[in-house]
Amino acid sequence: MTGNGDEPFITAVKPLVDAMGGEMLPPDEAGPDDVVLAWEGVDVVAVRLPQLADSLDHILAAMERKQGRPLADLDRKAKQEVVRVLEARGAFSVRHGVETVASALGVSRFTVYNYLNREKEN
Repeated sequence: MTGNGDEPFITAVKPLVDAMGGEMLPPDEAGPDDVVLAWEGVDVVAVRLPQLADSLDHILAAMERKQGRPLADLDRKAKQEVVRVLEARGAFSVRHGVETVASALGVSRFTVYNYLNREKEN
């Protein structure tokens, strides 16, 4: 995938690709929907972005790691904050996003909608 001079670039972008739930592959294996990254005029790596639904699962898993416990174990205020962050990241534009988040938080869809409406009122 890389030549010797490309390693610092790959090392630099890998955390971002991982955070997005993407996959890195050689540029010559890039498909039409992949993003090819160039460094100093040379194609270095292709990034295959995840489907939106996969991204939501990845974001929820990252939030759990950051909290150090399952999202369902958080108190109400912390769950409301999670919903606020997810809304800002577009989680509820994904098909079944509310259901996915409700399941991760251990609450009903109705509760997630209440959290969303509460945020809009503030």
